[in-house]
Amino acid sequence: MHDIRWLDLDGVLNMRDVGGIPTVDGPPIRPGRLIRSDSLQQLSPADVRTLVEDLGVTDVVDLRTHVEVAREGDGPLVGDPRVRITHLTLYADDSHEHGIPAGERELPWRRAPRAGDPEVVHPSQDHDAHWSGHYQGYLRQRPEHVVAALRAIGAARGAVVVHCAAGKDRTGTIVGLALELAGARRDAVLADFEASAQRVPLILARLQANPAYAHDMRNKTVAEQSPRAQTMAMVFDALDRRFGGAQGWLSTQGWTEADSAALRAKLRD
Repeated sequence: MHDIRWLDLDGVLNMRDVGGIPTVDGPPIRPGRLIRSDSLQQLSPADVRTLVEDLGVTDVVDLRTHVEVAREGDGPLVGDPRVRITHLTLYADDSHEHGIPAGERELPWRRAPRAGDPEVVHPSQDHDAHWSGHYQGYLRQRPEHVVAALRAIGAARGAVVVHCAAGKDRTGTIVGLALELAGARRDAVLADFEASAQRVPLILARLQANPAYAHDMRNKTVAEQSPRAQTMAMVFDALDRRFGGAQGWLSTQGWTEADSAALRAKLRD
């Protein structure tokens, strides 16, 4: 199995380069191409220099909701002319307003269930069923943004950072799909997904102390928030059964062979 390439900067807790992940048909995923992370809000000036000047980051794909962005305000990379930021929420129930006063609007995943929603399985009942259903919800709610995120990775000029708040769920789903499309070995993709569990105690403590997330995270436990390989395996299995794989599902959303070639070239060539 490959080594997890942690990037331990001052302002992040769950950042790593997915380079080194083995593929099914050739050399491993190239280092310095795709970085996954938790929130970038607390990057220090030294962290910014490391990312932009040393690691060659030119693009950021921010998967936080509009509500999260509004509550937290601009981060240290916003306005940096060297970095292009692509913001793509994965929740349909989101606000496009900016400057929302803290606590005035619920985070989208906290809304009350509605008629026609799939049955929600609480993580204490079946962790993998709950979370795999949650991740597949991204594909149902915002398929166009899933496609856009993968295209942004393929089109990045230099290294690209994909992040959300914790860097494990939304980020794990998009990065997992990108690696699958690039021909990464699935067992290695699942191992990378699960690696975020090592950082969940620190992530949870940070989010519980952050006014933007404190209310939402106050009753969350490390066990229910820790990603497991089987969860993402269930997502891939569902795509395999229904669409013949991630490529098949994406093709129903306008994804093309050229898109796949660009993503593969970005991560492999």
